[in-house]
Amino acid sequence: MKTELILVGKTVSKEFTKIIDDYRERITHYLPFSITVIPELKNTKSLSEEQQKTAEGELILKQIQTSDTVVLLDEHGREPRSIELASWLEKKQLSARRLVFVIGGPYGFSPAVYQRANEQLSLSRLTFSHQMVRAIFVEQLYRACTIIKGEPYHHE
Repeated sequence: MKTELILVGKTVSKEFTKIIDDYRERITHYLPFSITVIPELKNTKSLSEEQQKTAEGELILKQIQTSDTVVLLDEHGREPRSIELASWLEKKQLSARRLVFVIGGPYGFSPAVYQRANEQLSLSRLTFSHQMVRAIFVEQLYRACTIIKGEPYHHE
């Protein structure tokens, strides 16, 4: 199963970029994993939040294939524990050809993206910056991979 993370906007912080790159490299030891960055929209001051979400949504949907299993990282999604995420990922490895996670822009997702999504996951009830969520997510994906393999990274 191929796994992809789609991000809206580049990671600005060099510290977060280092962390994300480190975990991306680690994840590839367990499964094919790539990150696709959709450039931020330009001249957004003239756009409403809805217009911005719609424009970003169109760019996100262009990256998604019809056979993909799409999971939005969204504050309203299911909030699994790390062990539950690992179990869920293990099941997806048996059923999904390509698993695509999406972290949207600052205002969330357009209705069209929600409609296309198969699932929504939340990393916490707390609110994190979009930059921070990227690092947290790749660490949790790596943790799930190590749990599946029974490696000692995760402690109960």
